Amino acid sequence: MLVVCFVVASFSWLSYSDDRAALVSLTSRDMGEVVSFSDGAVEVRWPSGTARVAYENGARIVGKQTQVAFDPADPSRAVIPGSDLFLELDRALGGVTFSVAVALLVVLAGVVRVLLAVRSARAAAVTVSVRRIRLQSGLMVRSWLEIEGPVERWLPVYYDPVLVTLPSPSSVELRGGRVALIDGVTVYPSGRPVTKHPRGRRLDNPVRPDPDTRAPRGLAAQLRVDAVFMVPAPVVGLFWAYLDRSGFTGWITATVIAGVLGLWWAAFRGSDPS
Repeated sequence: MLVVCFVVASFSWLSYSDDRAALVSLTSRDMGEVVSFSDGAVEVRWPSGTARVAYENGARIVGKQTQVAFDPADPSRAVIPGSDLFLELDRALGGVTFSVAVALLVVLAGVVRVLLAVRSARAAAVTVSVRRIRLQSGLMVRSWLEIEGPVERWLPVYYDPVLVTLPSPSSVELRGGRVALIDGVTVYPSGRPVTKHPRGRRLDNPVRPDPDTRAPRGLAAQLRVDAVFMVPAPVVGLFWAYLDRSGFTGWITATVIAGVLGLWWAAFRGSDPS
């Protein structure tokens, strides 16, 4: 997620720098009039010069007065408020801002998760009886450990193949922020324990799972499940491109970020491919 945000922010910043450099030499100011519009550009005249300025939908400003910024050495190089160059600057800066904002949110979520794990690690180890269940809520499927006791609790955990063949119930050891299962396997919480049954369609592990059951393993199995979170990405890209009027570039940028953000969200929440 951070790599994608860095790449998108870098390209957006390069575009912003190029457009910004085009404005450096436009140091003179004057008041002019928009006299015509054709081929995606308006013709602007002021007392000391004239220029054609790229302006989307410029027909609506024909005949209006406007401020002009131009190069004193070459008055044909000019811009006016709302011209395409300013729009491109805003879009490029928006790409940088959007990427940085997403990256900061991802980092913040990670820091909070680490702080909670450190806090939980200080708790004393305790042996409890648990049942492994799977819950599907919307597109998300997660593994939970149903912890027996005076107050029943449910703890979401990151997927491990050993969970598929975990008998119900099983004795495990809670060591702060970790859960020690059978055969020395350790799984980690993907969220905080709750005392209210989490929402979703429930599937319980068998009391004695078939030892020949083949649990999904590897990155490919995980990606097949998590790919569903990338499906909305093109629609998000279209919405962003419509709001930003950034065309194909804005669409592909927002689609890539939204797609990778979906994968990150599935991984962060601990999706279960079994």
